[in-house]
Amino acid sequence: MRSVPIVDRVTDAFFALDTGFRFTYLNERAETLLKRSRAELIGRVMWDEFPQTVETQFPEGFHRAMDEQVPVSFEIYHAPLETWFEARAYPSETGLSVYMRDVSERKAQETTLAQHAAVVEAIRDAVVTLDRNREIVTVNGATESIFGVGRSQLVGEHIETLTELAGIDAERAVEIGRAITDVDVGNAGRRQLELPYTGRGGDDRMGEFRFVPVEDNRATVAVVVRDVTDQHEYDRVVTSLHEVTRWLLESDDPEEICAIAVHSGSDLLDLPISGIWLLEEEQGYLEPVAGTAGAHDEFGGLPRFNPGEGLVWDIFEAGGVELFDDLETVDGIYNPETPLRSEIIAPIGTHGVLMTGSLEPHRFDESDVDLISTLVENTRAALDRADRERILRDRTDELERQTERLEAVADVLSNDLQRQLEAVADALEDDGAEAWEFPLAEDTVETTLDRAERLVDDVREFARNATAIGTRARLDLESAIDDAIGESRLEADALVVDAPATLRADPERFVHLLETAFDSAAARADDDVMIQIGLVGFENGGSRGFFVLDDAAEIPPNAHERVLDPTADDDTAVDGLGLALVRAIAEAHDWKCTVTNGQNGGTRIEIRDITTLERRLE
Repeated sequence: MRSVPIVDRVTDAFFALDTGFRFTYLNERAETLLKRSRAELIGRVMWDEFPQTVETQFPEGFHRAMDEQVPVSFEIYHAPLETWFEARAYPSETGLSVYMRDVSERKAQETTLAQHAAVVEAIRDAVVTLDRNREIVTVNGATESIFGVGRSQLVGEHIETLTELAGIDAERAVEIGRAITDVDVGNAGRRQLELPYTGRGGDDRMGEFRFVPVEDNRATVAVVVRDVTDQHEYDRVVTSLHEVTRWLLESDDPEEICAIAVHSGSDLLDLPISGIWLLEEEQGYLEPVAGTAGAHDEFGGLPRFNPGEGLVWDIFEAGGVELFDDLETVDGIYNPETPLRSEIIAPIGTHGVLMTGSLEPHRFDESDVDLISTLVENTRAALDRADRERILRDRTDELERQTERLEAVADVLSNDLQRQLEAVADALEDDGAEAWEFPLAEDTVETTLDRAERLVDDVREFARNATAIGTRARLDLESAIDDAIGESRLEADALVVDAPATLRADPERFVHLLETAFDSAAARADDDVMIQIGLVGFENGGSRGFFVLDDAAEIPPNAHERVLDPTADDDTAVDGLGLALVRAIAEAHDWKCTVTNGQNGGTRIEIRDITTLERRLE
């Protein structure tokens, strides 16, 4: 059997060239690679038969080997075969011996490794690989930015070098060693620890250490470290905010709730310039109710926002949290000269808004928005609860007052009617001898019936729910006084009005209030009585209202409070419910009623907190 040349038995492609670069031999693998037979190529010049190789590394490499009589090697990609080859040329006096080996698999591995290395180098996590001796094989660039330690300090060193340089204490270093061993020997597919370390600036940081197996010629375990300080702090703040919620829900005072929220934001979220505004429902503006010391120091107080004024009002109406990175680029701000450069405005439901600002642009990020959203949502829940508690408390108090009122009314009704009936019985007994005539004089009958009728009217009025007033209308004070005089015991000339005015009230009940006040004065007068009505709260900027001052027998100071409640006390009782009815009608309008004595005697009734009371020009 014919022997096979050695070069035909090798797996590499082999061909030989003479000094003129003519083929002198090809093995079978070379014939396959070049897709030409020996017969076609022997004696032929390589560049003539394969002109495409002229533009490759072959000419330069082969000429160098031939001229300098040195072996050369290079890698070349064969496009038709989509294959990478390593070419090695060995010179002799007679030409070149060329070997070509398929290195596509190795090139693919190298490409993959290069890609992985590029990815590892590009990520922001620190990546350190270790061999079985726990010595550091590779370190990526992020390791230096996270720990402040360079590659040259770590490669070839034991992992303990990194833990020491990173300020990780001995106990936690042991945990790291155990995690590495568990992964290396296959006890765990991966391990993860969260540990404190010292950052490159010497500050305390928190790291998430992950340990995973790797397949490499040298390394067996990779340690991936992510700086989770910000996330750790975020979680801590969120937990603290939930604790703040408990404090918020323990209070039923809106201003206290807002103060807790503002100062919690200052302490937990590092928001030194913050404030909360609540909607003043009757007047319709946003009133500042709580602010940080930084806000007061910077602005000397917080402004009130009326409808349509500035971003705060617009965002309150829109209902969504807004972040402004640079106020110098924003239109429609309340104060164009503000020193604030960035701010977050967060509506607190329909209650109001929280605003926090900074003197620096781009001070806040989405994490701040999320945390502030959590804070205002908790604040909203607390204010909702406070409103429910207040409404429930007000209803309970009102029911208690109505119960007391009705019990007192029953006593007054019982006693007053009993007195009227006793008066009728006494008169009948005195006039019993004259059987033919009506036992009571006409004026006595009319007086008794009038008193009984007024008592029934007062009881009906007083028993109404204190909040059950009709539609308020704009009233002229003098006209209402004239109507009340016509229904009372007073004569028109018994009253002096200091100044004309207007107000909004339930017309029927307001006239009844004045009528009752006038009758109270008439009941305390032995002869004619004079009454003066004037305005209060306009000169000194206090609570607006009016007074009714009479010159009848004054009510003693120790009875001022008692006369405002329905009572059967003979020392303070007058016909009907008297001033208790005045107070009930005033409170139904959210006004305040007080009784004092005049400077020169008599009794002075004041009705205050009438926000709609205005002087009328003559």
